[in-house]
Amino acid sequence: MTDVQITSDPAVMMGRPVVDGTRITVDHILEELAAGVTIDQLLRAHPRLTRDGILAAIRFGNEEQL
Repeated sequence: MTDVQITSDPAVMMGRPVVDGTRITVDHILEELAAGVTIDQLLRAHPRLTRDGILAAIRFGNEEQL
């Protein structure tokens, strides 16, 4: 697994956490997964997104819930 980071920058997506190197927010990924979209479907819909990026978003979301 690569070291994908979740970053937050006020100049990108109004500071919402995103998968590093993309403008895809953690919220978007988690909402899609909760709605039943599969990881493979997310990867097809967002070519710059990686499986590791999705897993990083899930971990980030889990940590934020603690």
